[in-house]
Amino acid sequence: MNSPEPTQADKKQELLLFLFLTVVLAPAIAVAAIGGYGLFIWISQMLS
Repeated sequence: MNSPEPTQADKKQELLLFLFLTVVLAPAIAVAAIGGYGLFIWISQMLS
């Protein structure tokens, strides 16, 4: 099947999406996961 050539706008949008995922979303998910785990440990220690 023939796929259409990506345009310059498509390439720019893909680059911006990649930068958003690597610079904003991945660190935010990592911080949230570590913070959530810390909160879980803290609450479990308070209850035991």
